[in-house]
Amino acid sequence: MERSERLVLEPAVGWRFRSVVEQLAPLLALALLCLLLSIFAPHFLTLGNLLNVGRQATYNAVLAAGMTFVILTAGIDLSVGSLLALTSVGFAAIHINLGIPWWLNALICLVAITLFGTVNGFAIARLGFPPFIMTLGMLNMASGFAFVISGGRPVAGFPADFKWFGTGLILGIPVPILIVLLIYVICYFVLARTKFGRHVYAIGGNQEAARLSGVNVERVKIAIYTISGFMAAIAGLLYTARLDSGTPNAGVGFELDAIAAVVIGGTSLFGGQGGIWGSLIGALVMAVLRNGLNLLNVDALWQQVFIGVVIVAAVGVDLLRKR
Repeated sequence: MERSERLVLEPAVGWRFRSVVEQLAPLLALALLCLLLSIFAPHFLTLGNLLNVGRQATYNAVLAAGMTFVILTAGIDLSVGSLLALTSVGFAAIHINLGIPWWLNALICLVAITLFGTVNGFAIARLGFPPFIMTLGMLNMASGFAFVISGGRPVAGFPADFKWFGTGLILGIPVPILIVLLIYVICYFVLARTKFGRHVYAIGGNQEAARLSGVNVERVKIAIYTISGFMAAIAGLLYTARLDSGTPNAGVGFELDAIAAVVIGGTSLFGGQGGIWGSLIGALVMAVLRNGLNLLNVDALWQQVFIGVVIVAAVGVDLLRKR
């Protein structure tokens, strides 16, 4: 092989190797974390505990699925935790005051909360609001609505058919875990196999270039924040079904966990790079870390410190990769 050919091939091989390593890094981190916890926390690998970890990861995984679409376009959505809480108390309020079938109640909540996401997208795409400011404002508005609707009091006592979605089993597997897997399969298909998915990546890579190539940037941005709102509503219903309680305090800090899961999973905060399965792995990393710290009897305050370190490290890796 001539020297010029080697110069062309060697960088290409190196780039492919680095790309593979970056894609496998979240999975390797999860495997290493599980290995360490299996050594230092003997009860970690029990079936009951692993199923518990899966249940704990459910809400964050659903929120992270929607957040992946947003962050792939270099956006951010800080409102998802409060929208989850608003879904929870909204479902409870309709259940108490109207007494309609639970499935119709759930449908109303899904539509209403999804529209909050659409409002985020419209303000950001059409009116030019910065994503951080708009979604921060929506966080406060949704949280305020949740407390006004509920009067600050939790509500419990929902139909058994509804609670099955949060506590039921199918072939020994918790229903929420199966719902999460279905959501991720659909999201993967949308991002990897549709024109819309290609447009999401194009906007994150170079928004102006995407616009010049014919991508309707505004429409895509409205759609991704709508998806994020829809995922927040699903997470809120699953949360309410599992805990049998609608509470305005639900979802506090969930938006930060969702962002952390997406970044840990390899999606760049600068947009245009990453994938949906990495976000699922990131959500599992967060759940495993919290579960392991609990098993090791680490104080709750120190748990926040450890999780903060993990988030900062993930963002640091993203910055190095971008450079």
